[in-house]
Formats: sequence, C-alpha cells, structure tokens
Amino acid sequence: MTWRSRFSRPRLLMVALGATVAGAGTAWAAGPVPAGASPVRAGVGSARACALGPAGRVKHVIYIQFDNTHFSRTNPNVPSDIEQMPALLHFMESNGTVLTDDHTPLIAHTADDLVTSLTGVYGNDQGIPEANTYLYYRPNGTTDTAGSFGYWTDPVDSYTTANGLGTDHTPNLIDAAGRMAPAPWVPYTRAGCNVGDVAMANTELENSVPDVPDVFGKNSVEAKDAANPNFPTETEFEGLSVHCAKGSTFCASNPRPVADRLPDEPGGYHGYQAVFGAKFLDHELHPSGPLTNLDGKAITDSSGHVGFPGYDAMQPVNALAFTLDMQERGIPVTYTYLTDAHDNAVTGNGMGPGEKVYEQQLASYNQAFAKFFVRLAAAGINKSNTLFVFGEDENDHFVGSAPQPAGCNGVTTPCSYTQLGEVGANLQGLLAKEKGITTPFTVNSDSAPYVYLQGHRACSGRIEGIRPLPGRQRAADQIPGRSGRAERAPHGHRRPCPHAHAHLVRQPRLLAERRRHDVLDPALRVVPDRRLEPRRHLTGHQPVLDGLRGPGSPPPRPEHRVGERDRHEADPHGPAPPARRLRPRGPGADRDPAAGRPAGLPAQPGIRAAAYTAVESPVGPFCVPTLAASTAGLASGSAGNDSRYLSTERRIAALGSERDQVGARMISLLEGAAFHNTAIPPGQVLSLVRRANDLVSAARRLGDSS
Repeated sequence: MTWRSRFSRPRLLMVALGATVAGAGTAWAAGPVPAGASPVRAGVGSARACALGPAGRVKHVIYIQFDNTHFSRTNPNVPSDIEQMPALLHFMESNGTVLTDDHTPLIAHTADDLVTSLTGVYGNDQGIPEANTYLYYRPNGTTDTAGSFGYWTDPVDSYTTANGLGTDHTPNLIDAAGRMAPAPWVPYTRAGCNVGDVAMANTELENSVPDVPDVFGKNSVEAKDAANPNFPTETEFEGLSVHCAKGSTFCASNPRPVADRLPDEPGGYHGYQAVFGAKFLDHELHPSGPLTNLDGKAITDSSGHVGFPGYDAMQPVNALAFTLDMQERGIPVTYTYLTDAHDNAVTGNGMGPGEKVYEQQLASYNQAFAKFFVRLAAAGINKSNTLFVFGEDENDHFVGSAPQPAGCNGVTTPCSYTQLGEVGANLQGLLAKEKGITTPFTVNSDSAPYVYLQGHRACSGRIEGIRPLPGRQRAADQIPGRSGRAERAPHGHRRPCPHAHAHLVRQPRLLAERRRHDVLDPALRVVPDRRLEPRRHLTGHQPVLDGLRGPGSPPPRPEHRVGERDRHEADPHGPAPPARRLRPRGPGADRDPAAGRPAGLPAQPGIRAAAYTAVESPVGPFCVPTLAASTAGLASGSAGNDSRYLSTERRIAALGSERDQVGARMISLLEGAAFHNTAIPPGQVLSLVRRANDLVSAARRLGDSS
C-alpha cells in the first residue's frame, strides 16, 4: 500500500469552497502562468554562505525520495519505472553511482522508510518502527490507533480523538532512552544552511491537529483556522516547511516565522526559526504570483485553492517545482517526497505494469525530471557544487493476474489485467477458527503486523497469556533486532525491554500458507485496486534504489544493467544521511557512502565493510539464522514447558550483546577514518573481523540446530 492518505477523522475534513474561506491564504487566482528559471539569489537565505563537504565544495544538497518506484522490472517485457525515466537515469549514471541493492527497514512503509532514511537509524532509535499507523496502549490495557505521520515535535497523534491527543503524551518521534529523536535538519542549520522540506515525512506539518497547535500555539489564529472543517488546512499549513539557520534573512523577512523548538536536541537548539505552510511560504518563494508547476500552471488543491496540493499530488511536475523555487530562493538544502506512479493520480486505484495510464504517468515523470535538470543547470546548480541523492521506499511487489495480451510491453502494446489486489487476513479469525486460540489481542494491519495483547503493557520476563498466540502457530515468526539491547516497545508501553521479550508483544508476522480453501475462508478477503503487496522481511524482497551524484560521491560503477539487480556492497543500513556524510572530515578521507568505508584507505584485511554488514544487516548471515532459531523456540514446548524457548532466547541475547559491541567498535573506527582521518590499527581490524566471523558462525549453528 503506497497511497499516502491520512486516517479518517473529523478534524481532517479540509474541504474549502469559494467564499467560505475568504481571507485564507493568498488572493492569487488559479490559472496558467508562464514558467521560467531564476538565478540563485546568493546570500538571500542564510547569514553566511552554506558550504559543506570536502573543502566546502558542496553548496547545495538535493535529496529526493520516491514512494515505491522501482529500478527492477516487475514484468520482464515491460521496462521498469526507472527505465522509463531516462532523464533521471542518465543524470544519475553520468559521474554518479547507482546502487540497486540497498535495503528498506524490516517493516517497510512510507512513514518509517522516510524517517529511517532521514535519520540513518531504525525505528527503535527514532520512534517509528511501524507505519503508516500504529497502536498504543491506554492505561486500562486496551489499544488506540495513532498516526506515524506527524510533525517532529508532536506527541502521540491519536486518530480517534478530535484534538489528536490520546492518553500517551510522549513524543511521537522518540529514541530508545525516551527522549525526542534528534532532528535531521539540525546539522545543516548549525552549519549556516537553510533547509526546505517538500512533503518529506515529519519535517513539515502533516495534520491539522496536533501539528498546527503544537507549532503555532494552541490559542493562535492558525490553530483556530485548523479547527474549522471548512478551512483548507492541508493546502495552507501542511506539506511545506523551511528550517532556517541563525540569522537567516529568509525567516527574518517572513511575516510568520515561529520558534524552531527541539527541547531534547543533543547540545541544545535555541534561537532558530522555521516557516510552515504555503500560506506563509508561497509569496516569499515566488513573489510575482502563485507558485507554478513545471508545466507553468498554478499549483492548487482539488478545490482550486492555490497552495500545497496534497501528498498524493506530489508527482514530479508539482514537487520538483517546489524544490526548484526553494533552491533558487536561498534554501540550498531540500528534501523532497515524490508519490508513486503506479497508483492512478485521479482515482487512486492501483495499476499493473504496462497499463496505459501507468505508462502515461511515467512519461510525465520523465518530462518533469528533464525540465527540472534544465532549470537547475540554468541556475548554476550542478554536479560540481551539489550533492544529489535519489532513493525510494518500500519496494512492494506486484500482485495480480497475468497481463493481457501475452507479451505486451506497455510501450507499444498496453497491458491489462483481469485481477489486481492483495490478500488481507483476519488474524484473530484465522487463529480462532483453525487453532482454537482466543487470547484477546489487536493487530495493526500490515504484511508484517504488530500484535498487541490486551492488558499486557509490561515487559518483564514471560508474560502469561502470550504462549497460546505464537506458540501454537508455527507461521508466526519474529523479526530480529538488536538482541539483548534495551529497546523501545510501541507507544504506551515504552521501557527498556530485551528484544527477546519484545518479539512476543510487538512483531510476530503471519506467513500465510496458500491453501486451496483459503479463497473461500471468510477470514480472508481480496482487497481490490491495490497492485502491490508489501513484502518486508524475506531477503529477496527488500532491495531498493539509491542514486548518488556530486562532490564526494563515488565514481560510476558500470556493473549494473538497467532493470536488473546488482550486488555491490550496499550497506543495508542505507547510505549515510547527507547531513552525516557532509560532516567535516580529514584530508583525502572521502567516504564511500555506498560501502560504508573510507574510499581512500588501503586494502588491508577487513577494511571493507563486509564484516560490519554481515553482523548488522537485518537480512544478513547473522540475523536471519537467529530469526529461524527464535521462531523454532516459539513453536516448541507447551504452556507449561518453555525450556527450549528460554534457552534459545538466552543464546540469542548473548550473541546480540556481543554483536552490539563489535558493531559499535567497527563503525567508530570507520567513521573516525572517514571524518577525522584517523588511522585504523591493523591489529584491531583483524581482531574485529575475526569476532564478526565467529558471531556469524555461532548464529548459523544456532539456526541449524532449531
């Protein structure tokens, strides 16, 4: 599922009709407006020049992340999404690096994928381990639904209350220690660079409440507007933001800057400002009139109001226009979200590869990128002074019938499908009917659903009532994490909790066996109009695309072929976030962000990041065997005999503790070399690689014995 819509609730009714919202936003009229390139206004945005990376060569950062847009072919006869955007593919390939074997988080959905990419850490360290919604516990042990999309400083965003506030008021984005997670724009603003966000998750306002009152103040005019169901809150306040450096003239000259509050930011964060929403950004970004898209038309919502058109309208023709306006108006760092091409932009229905409208939308994407790069070049923004990062999330797989006619390629012969959809399961119904398991629990639906047992907020030792759920259902497997490490469980029961126990509360996943009678089972249903089925844990289902270009990026690698998956050393944690990659570093120690190692270091044993990847990757040779062992342990024994399970979990915890020590030391050495030109002692390298190999061997023995 990739349609980035918000959960239905009263406060999200943002329908605005004509004079009903008189005075809201600008008075610009919608209509065709000529487009044109503008030279970058040097020095307009920040008090000092933005200079990043090696020798300050990076003056701009352009980060673009697709929603489910694929490098590999789904149908071997139909060119892939990226193949059908040659303007983008050629740009990435020319003096850049294209990686097609990066990995998503374990549960890959839009919100957690985007936040993981922004921060460089998984959900247990930034608070969004599941998406696009999650459940949290009320004080009475029942669960409530909350949204993963919410501004960075939001508390838990309840989707069942009118004001967005439930019983848990801790931050939505929270680290393992219970503090608000560090914000991704801070390294840039501290370095003197303004940061613009175009629909990128949780760095701009995402909802009317609690976002608007949280940022503007609960008694502000904006909060009162957002409470009005006839006010176009999304159009006026959501989707766009600029976080300013200290002394920035961009914020100083804006009519409505607000304090950029980050109360838990390491090292403190005071005296910074930000601007949110098209209502307060449009005129400053485009003083001559309404913001226009790359086709020269005013950007409007579905009701014709000028402003942010909505997250599902973030096709490149719109989103890249916002990006250009920011880059040309003194905002040198931009993060941009692009909606997927496989959902019909008008109806929202899913489409199969090669369908006529799908092909038309991909052609539009390509045309928009071609215009985008021409405008950038005209503004002097190019590979000599700009770091470009392109990526995508989720990597869902197509689910549908065979294409018709046989051999269709979409380009010259459109394809059609008699069936498109995904299989949905009523987990409670299946377990009750087939296994007689009636333990009360709720499920946050996904391909890897989180299971919440009613009344069980604590996590100390074995929890009575859990065993009947996973212990009798072999298909309920567990997602491996940093075993033995204190981690944050879902909202409402946050506390240091060994992952061995958190497995049982948080993350069992049903691997449904396809049986003939399943299609008739009332507990299963086919959900129409969704072409992609999310696949989360299995090793072949997580690779995604990353493209890097600009100063400090690795040279082109010719090994990949379009539409096929290559197998470079892509760190499954993903390339380091640009803010981290552009930190000051020692002379000649350019970091290879794809392999996670300093590019210029000698080829000593273990300098390459393969050993680090082996023990840290969630789909690597260390984690996968521990997953098998944990699953076998859960299925063993009985309600009165947990000896094998407990023994297995103790062994996994011990391996996880050792892995954490080895991984922490490895990354410390690699980053010291990359950013501070610190030599890596060969003796330590050999010792760490030996320990990593021993850990992999031990994990494999444990998995083989299960």
